[in-house]
Amino acid sequence: MKFKDDFFKKVEKKTNVDKDTIISLAEKLQKNSLKDEKTLREVIRTLSSMTKKEVSKEKEDKIVEAIIKDKVPKGVEKMF
Repeated sequence: MKFKDDFFKKVEKKTNVDKDTIISLAEKLQKNSLKDEKTLREVIRTLSSMTKKEVSKEKEDKIVEAIIKDKVPKGVEKMF
């Protein structure tokens, strides 16, 4: 999946996470399954730390559940 640079700029502006880091995390998710709870939690915690936005255990559980049960928007661009 190819994204334009303007997409990465929007994400970086909102999250302070650079393009290379986003790509690295995406590659990690591609190598593992999006249904792999351990990988999802690791990525959530990494992003939380990088963005300095705390994610409670309850919120992390909800995010993981939504992803595993395919309850996330299909168009990532719409999220930004």
